[in-house]
Amino acid sequence: MISGADPATGSDGDDDPADTEVDRRFVSLAHEPEIQAWMASLECTEQELREAVAAVGNSADAVLNHLTRNKD
Repeated sequence: MISGADPATGSDGDDDPADTEVDRRFVSLAHEPEIQAWMASLECTEQELREAVAAVGNSADAVLNHLTRNKD
């Protein structure tokens, strides 16, 4: 295990967006694993996620509200 790694996850925190509160407040579309994680978390398609970010910015709360309002 790497020094400083989280013993529960084995993660060193360097590349996991879930490791910091700041990263989870903003939707990142920069890397495929992050996109997949947001899609799973928000229960949406990649197209819906990208459209929401384009419409309201990358605030996770704003994206969630946008997706919730526009479901159905």
